[in-house]
Amino acid sequence: MSIPNHILEQLNSQADLISIIGRHTTLKRAGNEYKGCCPFHGEKSPSFYVNPQKNIYHCFGCGVGGNAISFLRDYESLTFIEAVNELSKQTGIEVPKEEQQNVSYQRGAPKPIAPPAANVPGPTIEHSKVNQGSTNQDSHPNNIAQNDQSYIDQSSYDDAQGYDNFPPLDTYESAPYSMDSYPSELYSSNHADDGGYPPVWLTETDAGMDSIGIDQTSDQDGNLYDLLEQIQQFYQRNLHTHPHAKQYFLSRGLTEETFETFGLGYAPFGWQHLEHQFPQDIEGLKALGLVRQSESGRDYDLLRDRVIFPIRDNQGRTIGFGGRALDDEIKPKYINSSDSPVFHKQHVLYGYYESRQQRANDWLVVEGYMDVIALYQAGIYGAVASMGTAINESQISRLLTLNPTLTLSFDGDSAGQKAAWRTLEVALPVLADDKELRFLTLPNNHDPDTFIKSHGSDAMREQISQAMPLSQYIFAYLSERYDMSLAEGKAKLMSQVRSLTTALPKGSSFRYLLNNDIYQKLGGRRSQNVEAKDALLDFDGDMTISQQLQLCFLFQPRALIDDPIESIWQQSGLTRLQLPAHIQKKAASDALRAIAWEDLQDAALLNVVTTIKRCIKYLPTDANAAAHFVLSNLDQSHQVTLSSSWGGFYRALTARNVLSLDDLIEELVSSLLERNIKKKMQELIKNPDHIKQAIVRMQAQHLSNWLRAQHAERSSQMVTVQS
Repeated sequence: MSIPNHILEQLNSQADLISIIGRHTTLKRAGNEYKGCCPFHGEKSPSFYVNPQKNIYHCFGCGVGGNAISFLRDYESLTFIEAVNELSKQTGIEVPKEEQQNVSYQRGAPKPIAPPAANVPGPTIEHSKVNQGSTNQDSHPNNIAQNDQSYIDQSSYDDAQGYDNFPPLDTYESAPYSMDSYPSELYSSNHADDGGYPPVWLTETDAGMDSIGIDQTSDQDGNLYDLLEQIQQFYQRNLHTHPHAKQYFLSRGLTEETFETFGLGYAPFGWQHLEHQFPQDIEGLKALGLVRQSESGRDYDLLRDRVIFPIRDNQGRTIGFGGRALDDEIKPKYINSSDSPVFHKQHVLYGYYESRQQRANDWLVVEGYMDVIALYQAGIYGAVASMGTAINESQISRLLTLNPTLTLSFDGDSAGQKAAWRTLEVALPVLADDKELRFLTLPNNHDPDTFIKSHGSDAMREQISQAMPLSQYIFAYLSERYDMSLAEGKAKLMSQVRSLTTALPKGSSFRYLLNNDIYQKLGGRRSQNVEAKDALLDFDGDMTISQQLQLCFLFQPRALIDDPIESIWQQSGLTRLQLPAHIQKKAASDALRAIAWEDLQDAALLNVVTTIKRCIKYLPTDANAAAHFVLSNLDQSHQVTLSSSWGGFYRALTARNVLSLDDLIEELVSSLLERNIKKKMQELIKNPDHIKQAIVRMQAQHLSNWLRAQHAERSSQMVTVQS
């Protein structure tokens, strides 16, 4: 059985070599590598090194070295085929059973191509909106002509009626990337002057042809990697000759250097521009899925009038392309080239090669191409994105090998959070005790690309450093979906947590700790309160009660949905206080009303409370994002003061894994109420009013008794630890 070299390369590059070798010897991180005692010869001092970037090993003691296949063959005594099959199971990369599944293809003689008809009008903006992937009937050339003859001269396509029955939309490989906008004023028709044919500079037989690798000979087989490189250069050169396409990237803040680093390009108008450009490589273009065939037998290009993102493998070779429509009305917005002998999208992470070139240490999974590129351009290396499919277990394992902490950044909308949860479930089986998964949801519905543009790279680094730990994320996610006021809701949440933790590796300590932690959050509010108090003391023990409460409301603004003062007034029974008949007779009608926030005579606290109540319906669910939303709506002077304290307070709470401040808020509000009542008493002593004085004295005593009872109840609660 002959296995193509490119398959062997993929197997070796995608294998989790650290785990494979780690079954036989203990490996410890040593800079960018791992070291341990060589499993091939007995030694006491480690001289065996594994490089996870290159996925190779070497022993400086006995000289042995190699890759994943050689280790399985030489140490585990597997045959070559057995080693290949074992890696195929581990990585999910299929080993072809037929020898013809390789990177070679038969080049052919160029087919005669009809020249463009004279005076053919160029495609207009309207043409671009129906030229690709549209869900209506305008997506196919005949319909374009029927709707408006000014779009395309059908004669220029050589018997264009043969294009009937183009494939339906769902045959395209669409990628569900995040929504992003493109200013319509940057999109004009003056760029389309070719009627779907290559510009003159691409058809001239001069030295320019050599620059993009065109070979007129057909007496040898073609190579898909070579063809992909030529196509990438063709697309990249097109970007610089089509100003409207280049302007799209410029409007997104990208630089010329970034264009070169990622090889960004543009696929021009026309249904057959690749066949025009590579007439001898039609078989290769079809093998790559870049040229497809309609039901009537006519060929057409998959990517048309789209900016192009070349997709590279771990060695930096171009293996596929992603294309984004320039007009947001075109659906699908993103199209990926289909799987091919060299491209298996479920095993590729966009940006991985570029990040490795920068020796990235911290790794971040994001949703789209532009997020990866924006982070890279900002000097934040290590961002990767999957190819329109969910990131898989082997990819997560590889990233966790490079760094034991992996951060996931998904949009805050429903689709983004579902994707984050699916990734969490996929990651659990490879989440050993020394590995950590963190979750980042940016404020105000930002994605990394837009957040960097608005706030800069330093602010983005700060957001990444404050990403939510897995244990905190699980509780936050599930508590939004179950009624935590009911025992039934808590039981359902705990049941799902236990189900999740069974997926953790065998012998995992995290399984026990996570179950215990969630259980305490559900029934051990006292524990949360103690942690919250300790976090406040660690952060700034000299803060006033008012300042502490303001920060607590920033962290948990929804505590104001049911006004804490009114809740305490109701729970303590102050609204039902029984006054002696002679006092009740002379008391004012509102004598027993709850104290209002205005009565506390604290302008800063009142500003926070009223702002939160005004914005409560519009706050994002993420605590950090919601806090910044509130801060942006405060008075300028107060905003500056509170912002300077927020970051440290938030880190102090998250470091202790505190999610609920219910008890702490209740205690702080109660302290302010006691202080307010005491102040009233002092004022009434100076300016006697016996009726008011009697009422306030009763309120103070009643509130004090209630608070002591609450404290005693919490102190007596015993939290049962469950495994």
